[in-house]
Amino acid sequence: MDDLKAKYLDLIGKADSSSGLEDLRVAALGKKGEISLQMRELGKMSPEERQTAGPALNALKDEINSALVAKKVALDDAALDERLRGEWLDVTLPSRPRGEGSIHPISQVTEEVTAIFADMGFSVAEGPQIESDWYNFDALNIPGHHPARAEMDTFYTHRAEGDNRPPHVLRTHTSPVQIRGLEANGAPIRIICPGRVYRADYDQTHTPMFHQVEGLAIDKDVSMANLKWCLEEFVKSFFEVDAVDLRFRASHFPFTEPSAEVDIRCSWDNGTLKIGEGDDWLEILGSGMVHPKVLQAAGVDPSVYQGFAFGVGIDRIAMLKYGMSDLRAFFEAEPDVGVEIAGFFKRVLGEVEDQDLATGFEDAVSIAQNG
Repeated sequence: MDDLKAKYLDLIGKADSSSGLEDLRVAALGKKGEISLQMRELGKMSPEERQTAGPALNALKDEINSALVAKKVALDDAALDERLRGEWLDVTLPSRPRGEGSIHPISQVTEEVTAIFADMGFSVAEGPQIESDWYNFDALNIPGHHPARAEMDTFYTHRAEGDNRPPHVLRTHTSPVQIRGLEANGAPIRIICPGRVYRADYDQTHTPMFHQVEGLAIDKDVSMANLKWCLEEFVKSFFEVDAVDLRFRASHFPFTEPSAEVDIRCSWDNGTLKIGEGDDWLEILGSGMVHPKVLQAAGVDPSVYQGFAFGVGIDRIAMLKYGMSDLRAFFEAEPDVGVEIAGFFKRVLGEVEDQDLATGFEDAVSIAQNG
């Protein structure tokens, strides 16, 4: 038995692979292994012989098992060390450089505008981008014959022949959010409404989808003087100038009376726009006092409350601030602006259950892609 022990311990010590070690285990402890065969012979021995041979064979079996396990661990450790030497990596080395993104100018300008008006006490209001004809036009005192309601200017959803339900549109401004805000909260109120808007237009300074922020302030003693101060503070903060001259030009919007286009004094020095100096004027937004009919449509008594509203094109002021000449540059990540617009329509399309609305979106996608 000592010879058997010495034999297998020596072979185990010399084993250089896991497969060779497994062969030794089978030869010693398998069903037909040498130690297993000797243990079967215990039944043929006398009780006195079994008392001596049994414990000796069990001790031999345990010792061989322990040697096999220890050797396997040693072989596995050696194999791991060898693999790590081949796969070694210095984790202290600098990583490969990666291109880093940044906030899109439109998103950055939206955040800046929101922060400026928040300092003046305005809160942010949001609303749906698919609007009813009533919220988008009627509630804002826009008559049925107004050019803005023509299909050449507005994305209308499709209606089957004989379907007389009021039409839905992709909102052409964020003014419907003001109506919804007044309906939900009443007056007094002070809100801004940033978001995407849609019009069937596409050239150097227009895209089918663009961004606006509109403001609304309603109270019992709000006047044009408040509007002027509010816009002056906004322009100074946004363009980071100490002083600015604003020029209010009489205009007409159905939803405000009186209405005014707002220009800022500026100069063009070697193609660079400078705000607050020079002899030139640049139109930046529209504004006015909210029309009494708009207040009535939103459930506010115009004999008690009045206020002002204004609308700014976020894309436009971003172009002015960053010196961009082509609005389409904001969408250069896509091969064509239409792809960006169509992608948005299709994402929304997946959320629309009304088949008529879905068909209308498909029409809008076609216009966005093909012009």
